[in-house]
Amino acid sequence: MIEDKNQQRTPLSALGEFGLIEHLTQNFKIKQTSTIKGIGDDAAVLNFDNKRVVISTDLLVEGVHFDLSYAPLKHLGYKSVVVNLSDIYAMNAKATQITVSIAVSNRFPLEALEALYDGIETAANIYNVDVIGGDTTSSTSGLLISVTAIGEVEAEQEVYRNGAKPNDLLVVSGDLGAAYMGLQVLEREKEVYKVNPNNQPDLEPYTYIIERQLKPEARKDIPKLLLELDVKPTAMIDVSDGLSSEIMHICKQSDVGCDLYEEKIPLDPQVISTCEEFNIDSTTVALNGGEDYELLFTIAQEDYPKIKANPNLTVIGYMKESKEGLHLVTRADTRIPIKSQGWKNFNE
Repeated sequence: MIEDKNQQRTPLSALGEFGLIEHLTQNFKIKQTSTIKGIGDDAAVLNFDNKRVVISTDLLVEGVHFDLSYAPLKHLGYKSVVVNLSDIYAMNAKATQITVSIAVSNRFPLEALEALYDGIETAANIYNVDVIGGDTTSSTSGLLISVTAIGEVEAEQEVYRNGAKPNDLLVVSGDLGAAYMGLQVLEREKEVYKVNPNNQPDLEPYTYIIERQLKPEARKDIPKLLLELDVKPTAMIDVSDGLSSEIMHICKQSDVGCDLYEEKIPLDPQVISTCEEFNIDSTTVALNGGEDYELLFTIAQEDYPKIKANPNLTVIGYMKESKEGLHLVTRADTRIPIKSQGWKNFNE
């Protein structure tokens, strides 16, 4: 963990568990009308009237999901919220509340956790969600962060992975592959730093892709945009594990096939240039990189005119009968079976 040796270090034992929670959460304000009672009692109390409630939980583990040698704690706090909110938006829902639990070892002073919670508070403010509870405990193996996100959606407006039909169009928001290439740059600079700690990396050419890795944004705007366009997706998922595995999830759940067109996959110029520098194929990166937190969804063909001119959305594929299988249609017009090479937690 990179830190200033001169900065103040208050041991967590100076506050105790309840004092720590009170200290870290003192600035959280209630913003949602559905939050009746937030932090400060045995449980939170929520009231969603007649809406459906959507819930998702993620666990981030030091050394598996993040590396504190290059991930600032404020960014990490922000990211831990955003990756959970992305799952709520993938249900076509509005995120309203989160709970945050951490397990932390005694190598972290209070000031480090203040930075982490500063990032959590920033994300909560930007995405307009209430922090309504959580837990802190000690850890013998570094830092663990668990965030539960809660959202609301009008009945019949929620979107699952299982509604795609043959002849639907496959659409993605934003661009793909940037977070993975940002990680490659950060890992490279970490190795250089190990050899020469005095070497200052020039990260200016990689600003966009590094931000996509360290401080991603969830696509809160897309469900709102689709509502304004009067488009209800037939299926939807967020791109957290790589485009290929997300397409496979939709196809499996919906019992359909898919043609994905290589030439249609949206790539930022910085991704293309960094892929060339690393001698990595940009299509492979988009298919298998993960952590883009864009939304991937299917729409009925008759809705195409409503979205075709929108700069936030790109049609990248076409859904087929399940017996047709899943294929990448290359720029050379050859068909390659899509296999999932995305992020896997339990690889040997």
